[in-house]
Amino acid sequence: KKYDNLWIFSDEVYSRIVYDGEFASIASIPEMQERTIIVDGVSKAYAMTGWRIGFAANEKLAPYLSRWVTNTDSCAGHPNQYAALAALTGPQDETERMVETFKKRRDIIVEGLNGIEGIKCLKPGGAFYVWPNVTEACRMVGVKDAEEFRKDLLYKAGVAVLSDIHFGFKNEGEGDHLRFSYATSEEDIREGLKRLRRYIEENRIS
Repeated sequence: KKYDNLWIFSDEVYSRIVYDGEFASIASIPEMQERTIIVDGVSKAYAMTGWRIGFAANEKLAPYLSRWVTNTDSCAGHPNQYAALAALTGPQDETERMVETFKKRRDIIVEGLNGIEGIKCLKPGGAFYVWPNVTEACRMVGVKDAEEFRKDLLYKAGVAVLSDIHFGFKNEGEGDHLRFSYATSEEDIREGLKRLRRYIEENRIS
């Protein structure tokens, strides 16, 4: 209520990929529905990244959003829209199986990262990314930050990740972090972990 002139833009594209508990939209909070713009899509939960189907929900802004989409993207193809409708309203068995698969991969990568000296990783409750703290690992291999670590890891070990600077400004004292995706096979996850461990061991200076 203190900032009653602000709108909330809530990206809920990962809302169906939840492992522990249930997803709760900010729009479910009393008096928040009217000032929240929810955006979602079928790319993540239904593995339809190439179909380019998304949607937004806000009664007041719907006419303006429709006009904007019409004049920028024209429209999504009818077959794509019908496929998205089938995915959203049909049986959810495949999505549930996919989430269970992601949960298993999550547990593998979190356990593996925490087993590498210099890395600490919390267990995420949804999506398919982990955000390990690599502050100590950076010091061990003699790089100044996560971005330098990321580049060195790519060139020397062939492991591609993103560093924290790609996701906004860092707060003082929060340390260095990398983002790993586990939207890949268990075999690739284990191989990536093995290369990461070897990279730290072979380039360690302290």
